[in-house]
Amino acid sequence: MSDGIGCHGTSGCDCTGVGSQDCYAAGCSFLHVCGGLQCCSPGSEAAALWDSNSILRCVTGYRRIQVACTTWKRFMLILMQGEPYRDAMFFRVVHRNPMLKHLDGNSRRESKAKLKHYRKFLFVRNPFVRLISAYRDKMRNNKEPYYVKLNKLILEKYGNQSHSANTTAELTSGIFPSFHNFIQYLIDRKTQRKPFDQHWRPMYQLCDPCLIKYDFIGYQETLSEDAEHFLRILKLDNDIKLPPAYINVTTKDVVSAYFKQVPIEDRKKLYQIYEMDFELFGYPKPVELLEG
Repeated sequence: MSDGIGCHGTSGCDCTGVGSQDCYAAGCSFLHVCGGLQCCSPGSEAAALWDSNSILRCVTGYRRIQVACTTWKRFMLILMQGEPYRDAMFFRVVHRNPMLKHLDGNSRRESKAKLKHYRKFLFVRNPFVRLISAYRDKMRNNKEPYYVKLNKLILEKYGNQSHSANTTAELTSGIFPSFHNFIQYLIDRKTQRKPFDQHWRPMYQLCDPCLIKYDFIGYQETLSEDAEHFLRILKLDNDIKLPPAYINVTTKDVVSAYFKQVPIEDRKKLYQIYEMDFELFGYPKPVELLEG
């Protein structure tokens, strides 16, 4: 998709060949010169890595509007079953399938060995588009108790809504924070004192690309091509056929419409939070949004 951390061309980044260190050198050197930020420190979630027969996948998405989440969970389940490989649609229960195991379920020694010897991949998405998707999925009409409570907090603090006006019933029936309210919450220094929710945590913090040497980095924007490319790298392209993944396309016009609600100064503060994701994964700086 773009020239991120040594990825050159219009498709995913194959970091397995000669010069694979180039996939990380440029981006990670950028991280280490950023003053005042904790760069590439391993998180408690073991980089959100899911474990399946010599393959590790870092999750940067979420259930409804995700970075090919369902497709890749089916892929992991196929590998878990082993040969002969089943059709991907055989697995009807995908989310919360007990066969899918998280890397942090292993001992520290086992995790270290798997990180060294397993193939590792992740799929990324434009940071601001990912934020809009997270807002749509978690801030608007989401009935999960945690997000209902968070919506209420954001409305009270940034939406000029009184406590009495934000009952649980109202929040679950269509009253929710504006996109600007959501951004105000993210750029608030008090919010930044704790790790972000995984759905809007910067991808470099979630997947630790400077500590974990990924073999392949794909892009939501070129999902079909990158998925095929990755299967070819694994020499599984003749054995496993992944179903077409639904791609939620967020156009430039949609992004502009959302950010029109957000003052320029708040956009700049937001960019500072996600700047490393833009740099590491080769997404161009959104100058048109930052300069008005």
